[in-house]
Amino acid sequence: MGKQSEPLTESYFYILMCLYGGDNHGYGIMQMTEQLSDGRVKIGSGTMYGATGNMLKKGWIIERPEIGGERRRMYRLTDEGRRVFLEEYRRISDLAESAKQVIENADNA
Repeated sequence: MGKQSEPLTESYFYILMCLYGGDNHGYGIMQMTEQLSDGRVKIGSGTMYGATGNMLKKGWIIERPEIGGERRRMYRLTDEGRRVFLEEYRRISDLAESAKQVIENADNA
């Protein structure tokens, strides 16, 4: 698939991050996002299902049935989704490193 060029929204980034460690369902992703962000980021159900629908179309995640017959939608990161997440992680890390250098240089001037 094509290269990711646009920065991800915060919601998309957190959804991919939550799936990086393993399969999860929508409600679990919403809870994990709130926990990881110390309550700063809250993904509502409308945003969650709109984003996952788009990510399914892009091939970043797949949906799989939950074991045990529960009705929750379980999501799994694809290789393409893993690549997109890591690319965005590197982009954000580079931004933070550049900002750190500017701040340190300004504070030491």
